[in-house]
Amino acid sequence: MPTKKMRLRIATPESVKYDDDVEMVIVRCITGDMGILANHEPASVILDYGVLRILDEEQERRMAVFGGIAQVRDNTVTILANDAQWPEDIDMAFVEQERDRIARRQQEDVDDLEIQIDQVHLRRTLVQMEVSSYPLISKVEKVES
Repeated sequence: MPTKKMRLRIATPESVKYDDDVEMVIVRCITGDMGILANHEPASVILDYGVLRILDEEQERRMAVFGGIAQVRDNTVTILANDAQWPEDIDMAFVEQERDRIARRQQEDVDDLEIQIDQVHLRRTLVQMEVSSYPLISKVEKVES
């Protein structure tokens, strides 16, 4: 009988963010979202800035991931991210200040390179804001509400 769980490892250059068995992972790839279940066929994908969803038994966790690669092989998902943050690691005061700073700069006369840099920073802040609004979600709570 095939197993219902797989290993998920998430690492950044600074640290290992997660290493445990899970039922499902949903990653944001440059081509769209990809759901991964146990015994998935081998695959490698390039990650975009987005929300990574980890589903396991009675809970769902979300993490902000900022680029990298994901590899699926031998019932293991390995994610090497440029950066990744749990909701509790996000400083919302700083994120909101950054969003406001970018909005003010859009009114200024800046060159194309600065506009592109601001767009990347804005995408990052929007992902952080989205993830920070999702603490640990219990499937039991979702059914009852």
